[in-house]
Amino acid sequence: MNIGLTGGIATGKSTVARLLVERGAALVDADRIAREIVEPGQAPLAQIADRFGPEVLQADGTLDRRRLGQIVFADAAKRKELEAITHPAIRALMRERVEALERERPDRLVVADIPLLYESGLASLYDAVLVVYVPRALQRQRLMARDGLTAEEADKRLSAQMDIEEKKRRADYVIDNSSSLDDTAKQVERFCLEMGLR
Repeated sequence: MNIGLTGGIATGKSTVARLLVERGAALVDADRIAREIVEPGQAPLAQIADRFGPEVLQADGTLDRRRLGQIVFADAAKRKELEAITHPAIRALMRERVEALERERPDRLVVADIPLLYESGLASLYDAVLVVYVPRALQRQRLMARDGLTAEEADKRLSAQMDIEEKKRRADYVIDNSSSLDDTAKQVERFCLEMGLR
């Protein structure tokens, strides 16, 4: 079985993913793949530099994520242009890795961690969707603290994603990560038991 794991920025998807892996799940991480496809020498990086200019590259030829983020989070049309470059490559590699893991161990739960699962229209590719949830005010607070953002910068990033309440509404399963790590771990344990993981 495979599940799509999603939530919003700064809701704690990485924590929940780690807890699932500790309980035997295999993980395919869209953020990690997104970094892989923009490494020097990869076609999407060249396309990004062509589209957004050489200022999105650092002196060593790697992507300047902060600079690119400033451009695309300030302009929805530019964000869509970036997504048109990166999303097809990310989707193809995600699918390839999920299928390889399913072939390798058909009895294992495969978790595809995809922050923009709903926004990208990918939910139907998975047997179920697990949403990691925190209320938006807490999400904003955590994002500002984690990334050193101003309130305005945090709000732009939050507005670029589907509202967390809508994601929660659409979910097959929800982990509420607004309390303690211990509470989150207990919810993950219950989910794993329901999924047949020991």
